[in-house]
Amino acid sequence: MTKKTIDHAFTGTELRSSATDPTFAGALSFMRRRFTKDLSEAEAVVWGIPFDAATSNRPGARFGPQAIRRASAIFDNDPQYPFGRDLFANLSVIDYGDCLLDYGNHQETPAAIERQAADILASDAFLLSLGGDHFVTWPLLKAHVAKYGPLALVHFDAHQDTWFDDGRRIDHGSFVARAAREGLIDTEHSIQIGIRTHAPEDCGIRILYGYDVEAASAKELAKTIEAQVSGHPVYLTFDIDCLDPAFAPGTGTPVAGGPSSAKILSVLQNLGNLDIKGADVVEVAPAYDHADITAIAGATVAMYMLGLYQVRKGHQC
Repeated sequence: MTKKTIDHAFTGTELRSSATDPTFAGALSFMRRRFTKDLSEAEAVVWGIPFDAATSNRPGARFGPQAIRRASAIFDNDPQYPFGRDLFANLSVIDYGDCLLDYGNHQETPAAIERQAADILASDAFLLSLGGDHFVTWPLLKAHVAKYGPLALVHFDAHQDTWFDDGRRIDHGSFVARAAREGLIDTEHSIQIGIRTHAPEDCGIRILYGYDVEAASAKELAKTIEAQVSGHPVYLTFDIDCLDPAFAPGTGTPVAGGPSSAKILSVLQNLGNLDIKGADVVEVAPAYDHADITAIAGATVAMYMLGLYQVRKGHQC
């Protein structure tokens, strides 16, 4: 039997190793990964961005990274479903902690996120970010595009996020419009999944509305996404309110009529062919939740993103 340890986030000696912490105890990094600022051995980096000053309805997503980390503790020690493997046996993943932000100077937030993200990306590691509200995706896109060039956006959400933007707003509802206008995303090969609201413009991005998601199978939806992306490099962003409030009540702007977590996770499972350059999970606001329902969903989506990255890299246990 493997020698049991506790607080693996600090005491683990190898990045490619599972933890043995009890689910109910120990330091709560993401999936018990080592807390470190040392990027030298990391193939993938999990990073929190505790910012929610851009919300238009209910705040609280600043507590999202904490909640997702807490909920993720249940995943370690076993082969991760549906990948059937220990994701960390052949993949070096660290928890880089949180973005350093000044809560009193929100106009400085975009540059701070972009600068710190760029420092991580300079190591050539895959960056998985935990929000925070959806505004944080804009500076994350800027940092990723500076490294990889314009990216196709695969965007799971109940909202298009294409509302008016003057280039200065701190607004989670307009980041897509700004990214499209600035040429950060390849709109011709981008897609939004689960949309259940209307915005003034679509920016030329293909939309799969809530009723489209309801009518199609998970495999059909994955094929549609792959066809739209058409082999282009991808940034994957997942707003937890893509899910119906029954499966994600803890979010700032919940919208009824959405898909189940089971269906959308099945869609994600079938996206292993996408060339995902970066990803985020945003808008988890645990104060509106019960029993960590939304945090568990957010942590599961994040785990799937790491699984997709490992599949793409061809790691085998």
